[in-house]
This record gives sequence, structure tokens and C-alpha cells, in this order.
Amino acid sequence: MNRFFLSLILSSFLIIGSSSIASAATLPTLNLDLNGKTEVVPNATVESWVTLDTRTVLGSKTLSEIENTGYCPVSYSFCDLAMQSKKRLFVHTELTTDIDKAKIATFLSELALRTDSDPKDAVFSGTEDGTITVSQKEIYGYAMKQDVALTVLTEALQNSNHSPLIVSLPGALTEPKIKSADIDKLGVKELIGTGTTNFKGSPKNRIYNIKRALEQFQSIIIAPNEEFSFVHYLGEVDGEHGYLPELVIRNNKTEPEFGGGICQVSSTVFRAAIYSGMKITERRNHSYPVQYYKPYGLDATVYVPKPDFRFQNNTGHHIMMQSEIVGDTLNFRFFGTDDGRTTTLDGPHILSRGGDGSMKTIFTQIVKDKDGQEMIKDSFASNYKSPSLFPHPGEEQKKLTSKPDDWSSRQWREYKKLNP
Repeated sequence: MNRFFLSLILSSFLIIGSSSIASAATLPTLNLDLNGKTEVVPNATVESWVTLDTRTVLGSKTLSEIENTGYCPVSYSFCDLAMQSKKRLFVHTELTTDIDKAKIATFLSELALRTDSDPKDAVFSGTEDGTITVSQKEIYGYAMKQDVALTVLTEALQNSNHSPLIVSLPGALTEPKIKSADIDKLGVKELIGTGTTNFKGSPKNRIYNIKRALEQFQSIIIAPNEEFSFVHYLGEVDGEHGYLPELVIRNNKTEPEFGGGICQVSSTVFRAAIYSGMKITERRNHSYPVQYYKPYGLDATVYVPKPDFRFQNNTGHHIMMQSEIVGDTLNFRFFGTDDGRTTTLDGPHILSRGGDGSMKTIFTQIVKDKDGQEMIKDSFASNYKSPSLFPHPGEEQKKLTSKPDDWSSRQWREYKKLNP
């Protein structure tokens, strides 16, 4: 039999009470430092990670704590064969630490959810005269390096012999995309276009929803060539996100739904984009003429997820959107760099108007560069149906059995399609 193996057998006889001592041993109080903030880990949590035990070892310098090293529970000839009496003087016990890395990794993952933070961009404000100021400085984010933190914390627990144990967990600051000092570099320095609508006569829920939606579009920065999506920035529209029920056009009806009135915002942004010379990439008019969007033809309806309103920033510089409500008037201003372009509108023109309230309109956006060369010439046609096809709550729609004299054949076909 191997002599070393025999020595282990012997030492197991000599050492009495060598067993798990996790409950008896005192684990260090653990304090974690994360980016200057202290997180105190409950002792029960640390105990769930660490198992303390003892093991018998043969050293050459540390004398044995065994009172009678000459004792042999079997024959002395066996003990002498396994380990000479001289060597037994140096048989002693050591404390061992077993670390459950999986539990620590889970803890660090949950800790990161509470302590990590996203960076916040600087926020700029613009006035009607084109003055740009920094209204809110940027804030750096922080992200724990969880893999490295696991190694650091595991080694600290294995090697610690004092309490409290303070461990600095590694992490990194995350930079915001837009900083206060970037204002000149971005090219956001002057007013380049304005859009305006009036919501006079709106019920209180509609006004509330307009103001709530504006929170999503304040001081948005749009990069050169970036396509702006209204629905993307709008986000979720429901009671949980702070919207109230108000009338919307949906499913061939005018009925209450969370967010009614948001199209006041999208239509105003549409006008600001048009007058700023932006390239419109997606726009749809409302199903029937709505009084809040006069002059008719300059509206843009939206509904999550479709239809959306989109445009492309074609200025070669960043642009910033800024909104303001004055009385019953909603204004959107676009700030950027004036590249000398000019924007004119031909229209909107009412091409036809039916006795049932239906209407067709058109306008053309003409954008020329500083040298007078035409950059954009896009026409936007709107085909509004009769409001009677979209009854309000409580309204009983009288079913027609024959075509009214002032209706066209197309209108009558549309009516029968919606009202079989």
C-alpha cells in the first residue's frame, strides 16, 4: 500500500472532529464598492455561497495540535509503517473554503440590474429667435464587468482573513451619445423651420393626451441622413403609460380609445418637417376632414404600429426638435444649420368637396438649394371620405337604400362597401 495513502488513513484516526464547520465559523462581513457606492451583503447570503471545512495535512514546520501523537487506534506496527512518529508531530488541520461560483454569478447579475445605469444625453433648448442653450447636462452611465467581478469576489472570499471584507467590483462608465460640449459640433445653432396647428375646442382628455405625447418628442436630436419615425419615439399608448381615452378614427367608427389627440402632435411635426425642407418618406391623411387640422391637406395620422409618419434629415447636420404650447396653439421648431435652402408650398388646394363632407386636396413641397437648384418636388394628395361613414358614439347611422343625388358613383360604391 502506498505510504502516503497509509499516512492519510492514520491522520484520519488521529484527528478527532474534522467536519464541516460552516455554521460554527465566522464569515467576514462583506461590503461591496460599486463606483463609489457601498452595497452591504447580508451574512445569510454570504453563508449560502461559502462552505467552510477542515482537512488534515502533513507539514514540515507547523507542530501538530494533537495532544498524543503516539496514540495508534490499530497495531503500532501499522502506524509506524504508515507514518513514523517523527512525522506525526507535524500532522495538523487546516481550514478550507469551498465557493459556489454559480450562486455568486446569479447574485452579481441581480445586483447589476439594480446598480447599472444607462447614460443620459445632454438636452438642449431653443427659442423662437434661434438661441440654443443647454437645459440639462449629460449623465454618464455605469456597467459592472460581471465576469471579472466574479473572479475578484471569489478570490477575496478565499483569501480573506479579516472582517469586514471590502471588495471593489470592477465596472466601466458608459458615455452618452450627446454631450453639452457637442452643441457646436452637431451643428444645432439656428432655427430652420416651424410647424403650427390649433386645437381650440378640444375636450380636456384630448388636450391632456396632446401634452402627454409631447413629452416623447422634446429636444430629440436627429442625425444626418437618419430617418425619423414618429411611432418609434411615441412608444406605447395605453393607460399604463399615462394616456386617457378620447375619440379616434378606427374600424370605420369614431370611438374613444387611449391616446385620442396624438395626431395633433404628428400633424404639427409633419408641418415643421415640410417647412424645414425635410424629405417626407411616409405620411397618410385622416379618413375624413378634422377641424383641428385646417387648412385641410396638411395633416398626418398615426396609429401604433401603423400608419407611421416618417421623414429623413437631409440637411447634412444634426437637427433638434423643440415643442411649445401657447394657448390653444401647438408649435414645433426644428433647429440645425441653415444651408441656404428655400422651401415653398403650392397649396394646399381643394380639388373637390362633396355635400357629404368628403374632400380631395393636394399640395406640393418645393425645396431648392442655395444655388436655386431644385432638391425636392413632392406632391401630397389627400382623399377624405364623408364623416358620416364614421359615426360617433351614440350616433345612429341611417342606412341609405339609394344613391343621393349629390354623390358620385365612386362615393356610393364606397358607402355600400362599408355598409353592406
